[in-house]
Amino acid sequence: MKKKFPDLELILIESGGDNLAATFSPELVDLTIYMIDVAQGADIPRKKAPAIKKSDLLVINKVDLAPYVNVDLEQMKVDVNEARNGLPYIFGEMRNNNGIEKISDFLISQGGL
Repeated sequence: MKKKFPDLELILIESGGDNLAATFSPELVDLTIYMIDVAQGADIPRKKAPAIKKSDLLVINKVDLAPYVNVDLEQMKVDVNEARNGLPYIFGEMRNNNGIEKISDFLISQGGL
């Protein structure tokens, strides 16, 4: 890609599907940001899948839906904290621009943007 697009600074790759264990090879990227949403269920962080535990940044999106899908955000935060073991994460609402700045700050702190 760098040969074809020499000015390239950032490539975003989206992995579709709901298999938390299946991810592309981390050796192929400089940085991984994994995103889940609250509507997927409060148990997602408790499963401690590799992407939850090892991504450079975990984004928990759609926190505004928590009351409608019976998710206790405080318990989810406890579970995320335990699963991440000190690695960064963000709770937000990307549709409402809540958390975008934190993601940008994270990317800048990693030498991006």
